[in-house]
Amino acid sequence: MKLLRYLFIGFLSLNLIGCVSQKKFLELEDQLGSLQRTNDQLNRKLEEANSEKIALEDELTYSKDRIEILKNQRDDLLEDLKRSKKALDNLEKSYDALEQNSSQALSENSKQNRELLQQLEDKERTLAKEQNRLEQLQKDLQARSQRVAELEGLIAEKEQKMKTLKDNLSRALTNFEGQGLSVEMRNGKVYVSMENKLLFASGSWTVGSEGQKAVKELGKVLAQNPDIAVLIEGHTDNVPYGGNGPLNDNWDLSTKRATEVSKLLLKNGNIDPQNITAAGKGEFAPLVENSSEEGKAKNRRIEVVLTPKLDEISRLLSE
Repeated sequence: MKLLRYLFIGFLSLNLIGCVSQKKFLELEDQLGSLQRTNDQLNRKLEEANSEKIALEDELTYSKDRIEILKNQRDDLLEDLKRSKKALDNLEKSYDALEQNSSQALSENSKQNRELLQQLEDKERTLAKEQNRLEQLQKDLQARSQRVAELEGLIAEKEQKMKTLKDNLSRALTNFEGQGLSVEMRNGKVYVSMENKLLFASGSWTVGSEGQKAVKELGKVLAQNPDIAVLIEGHTDNVPYGGNGPLNDNWDLSTKRATEVSKLLLKNGNIDPQNITAAGKGEFAPLVENSSEEGKAKNRRIEVVLTPKLDEISRLLSE
């Protein structure tokens, strides 16, 4: 919502000064909305993956408790069966003794034996049924445990891959960190921030020689990670653009700068263009207040946001 307010304020300001055409504004607004939706979808998928993991862990705990109860019931049935068999043995002994007496006593004992045998058969069938249920629950528990393990493994693998990527980028770009470049990891994503003093002259979108070296080193690492989505964001301070030519304002300038960095990256033929997205945010996403020259310098930057693709996690959740 805060971003939408900034966009709305920016829209009013641009209309007042008559710098941006309605068509250009709508195109930029659509582009920004598409990028935001893509980012929101990735975050929702990751949240869904974590929610599914918690739900599966709860089911796993419940199934373990249920199996323990069924095991106790089975043990009780086995004990009951043992007692019944012992009673049957006693009845058989009585039968042998009574067989020598009257036919009436023999008939009575035979009836009792038949009833007892029927009870034993019923209990054995009940025990077999419970045993089958226990075996099925164990199979279900094993399948759920495997699914939880796969999901945890995928999430851990993505996190480790992003940590490794961050470390590799830090090593590759270490010579530029004193020139306004930084690499950090937040919320499972890697952010490479390059201040304009490393990349561009004031009001220009042409990347200088030192900036080209930094982008080239960045491209080498990205080429080794084809399953990473790359968002290149251009940012400016709040000083109005005063140049001439095809650009009208800071938004145009930030977009043009992001596009130029994208083109430089794609000079590395091992980078898939489908993984690259360029976006301009103008002055509407500052890192700090624009109240000082130092703050303005920090806000004039290119941010490269690296996000893991969640296709495998989405597939597992849809099974």
